[in-house]
Amino acid sequence: MANLNYAKKELNFKIVYYGTSLGGKTTNLRSMYARLAPERKGHMMSLATDLDQTIFFDFLPVDVGEVKGWKLRYHLYTVPGQVYYNASRRLVLKGVDGLVFVVDSQQERLEENIESMYNLRDNLKLYNVMLRDIPMVVQYNKRDLPNIMAIQDLQTQLNDAGCQYFESVAIRGIGTFETLKATCQLTIMKQIDSLPTV
Repeated sequence: MANLNYAKKELNFKIVYYGTSLGGKTTNLRSMYARLAPERKGHMMSLATDLDQTIFFDFLPVDVGEVKGWKLRYHLYTVPGQVYYNASRRLVLKGVDGLVFVVDSQQERLEENIESMYNLRDNLKLYNVMLRDIPMVVQYNKRDLPNIMAIQDLQTQLNDAGCQYFESVAIRGIGTFETLKATCQLTIMKQIDSLPTV
């Protein structure tokens, strides 16, 4: 369940962007961060290595309104894409309220995308959580490149649960906010009935 801060009357949701290395997770957050008004965003933190764009997470709280008197705040995280950093992936997933699974649409990245989806399921199981229990949106990124797979083929390979999906070009900001908005809505809908009114 989302974290309730009674002192500030804030409802904090944790949304994690998951996917393969260099698939566009960090680019999603950077693109949205650059377009948000200063009063609507917190400080973004990033840790990088020579092997991956993000070793731990990008942190981006976003104020998006109120529900039942609670002010909503979303904390957006990315996981490191490389399997080498799986312990960090697990840590970032702890307490997750919603997921965005970012797919690199290029044909040659299919196996890595599939491996990343299996890895996500395995890591959630460590917290006794099944993937179907977490609101998730799939984002098919890099749709501007020439060697991309057809959406139907990607759906068959990576979205057997039939999650809502969006096409994107994260580096240009196309589809990024739409993906986030859908994920935010799903996380609220899952928990709205259990929220106390303030």
